[in-house]
Amino acid sequence: MPKITTIEYFRVPPRWLYVKITAENGGYGWGEASLEGHTEAVEGALEELRERLVGCEANEIEKIWQSVWRLGFYRGGPVFQSALSGIDIALWDLKARGLNVPIYELLGGKVREKIKVYAWIGGDKPSDVKLQAEARMSQGFRAIKMNATGDVAWLDSPTALDSCVDRLQTVKSLGLDAGIDFHGRLHKPMAKQLVKLLEPHRPLFIEEPLLSEHPEGIRELAGLTTTPIALGERLYSRWDVKPFLGCVDILQPDICHVGGISEIRRIAAMAEAFDVALAPHCPLGSIALAACLQVAAATQNHVIQEMSLGIHYNTEAGKEDIGTYVTNKEAFEVTDGFVKVCAGPGLGIEVDEEAVRRLSGRGRPWRSGAFVGEDGSVREW
Repeated sequence: MPKITTIEYFRVPPRWLYVKITAENGGYGWGEASLEGHTEAVEGALEELRERLVGCEANEIEKIWQSVWRLGFYRGGPVFQSALSGIDIALWDLKARGLNVPIYELLGGKVREKIKVYAWIGGDKPSDVKLQAEARMSQGFRAIKMNATGDVAWLDSPTALDSCVDRLQTVKSLGLDAGIDFHGRLHKPMAKQLVKLLEPHRPLFIEEPLLSEHPEGIRELAGLTTTPIALGERLYSRWDVKPFLGCVDILQPDICHVGGISEIRRIAAMAEAFDVALAPHCPLGSIALAACLQVAAATQNHVIQEMSLGIHYNTEAGKEDIGTYVTNKEAFEVTDGFVKVCAGPGLGIEVDEEAVRRLSGRGRPWRSGAFVGEDGSVREW
């Protein structure tokens, strides 16, 4: 079996961290270890993993995953798991490429021919939302996601919630389904009100109505609404997911934050046992998206996939988008709300290595935004 000879990582614009693993037989695979706002920390973790993993058997994906998880003593968390994700995805790509099959064939084969997708829209006014929603429809999307609110105080005026209802009504009037992302910005006094206000207008789901450190609050909200509750981008392993399997309807683990393809598949199986759907979080790069689509092809309870085509994080930073670093851009083409399952080897995409290496010189650490209230206190972003 081929041994790992090199592990490289590339910080590329707009805010992604790509990983390439090469084996002694010349085989290679690409992964993504992006962690929004904490790039340098993940790079440090990759440095440590590189020292440990060069020389290991590249095909022994599960052994490598378990040894990284169990032999470091300290485990879990976004930085550690994002570094492991980049390694894991690259190893799956390398192995499937060596066998000249898509990754989904190694996961048991596909259960569907196409994958439902959605994209993000912004805008604070219904008129802005309408324009962006129409643009997404012209791109082939039939579902979108948008923010519920801007910054909201722990206890704010109820009128701070009105615009969310207006914007949801605007999108629904166009015939689109809409997920509403609370983004963990609201605390329970406001979240309880907004959940009730939105329910008659039937959003596709509400996302992170409270932060995931409040499982008891999520359970309370679940008893107050019939709207599906989605959550999971800030959960980093199957053990983090466990407390939520009795109170959420849709799990949204991020394949770059939970330990890659290996762990997201385990999470999906746990979720299926609780009749919980999988809709992975992915406002990230082309490699992360391709990995999600491979998982979606082979996972029965996968229901919809987020993709970052034209998201503001990309367009505000420059011209780089999910098609920038791949040569077969058609792999991400959206038709009537779906992306076709790609039958190409490995991840199903061909990474443009020349573009990765050239543009990595322009990769700058991305920083999260910040909200400060009228009284000067820090609010959830």
